Amino acid sequence: MIKNNHDTKEYFFQEGCYITEFWNENSDEQVSVAQARLAAGETTKPHALKNTIERYLIVAGEGVVYIGENPPQSVSKDDVVYIPASTSQSIKNTGDTELVFLAICTPRFKEGNYISLGE
Repeated sequence: MIKNNHDTKEYFFQEGCYITEFWNENSDEQVSVAQARLAAGETTKPHALKNTIERYLIVAGEGVVYIGENPPQSVSKDDVVYIPASTSQSIKNTGDTELVFLAICTPRFKEGNYISLGE
């Protein structure tokens, strides 16, 4: 199966970044792949994903990630961030350009599993 994403529309998600869902299909419950874009100086709202492991693959830009009780860590192009299920997370763009990353979720992302942890 091949999914053509030429007409896939980007949208602004409540956590504070722009999302393009490249792969999030009912027929494949095991994984989803989305691209996130975060403007310079912006930080996503703290949140967690219930029953969902997430990985960020940094495609462009630089930032700082906040994962659970771990100290903040700097990230840049080609870094992969592993976020365990139900763990608090946010990411800040510390660069002068957009921070772009792929969000790879297992099982696939479902909005009902999104838990807002405040501002």
